[in-house]
Amino acid sequence: MQIKTDTSTYKFVLPPLPYGFGALEPYIDALTMEIHHDKHHQAYVDNLNKALEGHVELQTKTLMDLLKDINTLPEDVRSAIRNNAGGHLNHSMFWLLMTTKGGGEPKGTIAQEIKKTFGSFAAFQDKFNATAKSVFGSGWAWLVIEPNGQLAIVPSANQDTPFSQGKLPIMGLDVWEHAYYLKYQNKRPDYINAWWHVVNWERVEENYSSCFK
Repeated sequence: MQIKTDTSTYKFVLPPLPYGFGALEPYIDALTMEIHHDKHHQAYVDNLNKALEGHVELQTKTLMDLLKDINTLPEDVRSAIRNNAGGHLNHSMFWLLMTTKGGGEPKGTIAQEIKKTFGSFAAFQDKFNATAKSVFGSGWAWLVIEPNGQLAIVPSANQDTPFSQGKLPIMGLDVWEHAYYLKYQNKRPDYINAWWHVVNWERVEENYSSCFK
């Protein structure tokens, strides 16, 4: 199994948003989107490139190559690559998982798999919400495909990615405070509830289907 991801290499560049900063209003405000994309994501890209400057042997590797086996990376840049390649990869996926015409319930194969695994969409949503709320500090909540092909909901800390644990993320929610604090302050549950209105289920379906091609 595999998932279609960015195949670019050093020097990495910030991907453009597929919509305007204010396109996800009122659920995610324009200023948060601008800062999140242009400042936070850009910083991950810049810091990743800086970490790779002195390591020519790593400059032909994709984000996936860099993150597949963190422990094989040179010790002097291991943490920087883990944090910043993870941040770049996670956010590059995240922007595409939201859309102006999102929300509602999924259709197609992913809808069937969610129902088969969790019993119902409502049960899936409750479990995903609980996972997102339970992340201590900064991190993510993910819907992943396990190595055995089954769906699962898992958290990750900081900018760690499920790819590094052999799991294929097909949907993820950023619960770092920078993703929601301007609008929702410390009310993470309100942000989580609002986010369901912009989920791009077509993209989730594409991510799921690509894993089995």
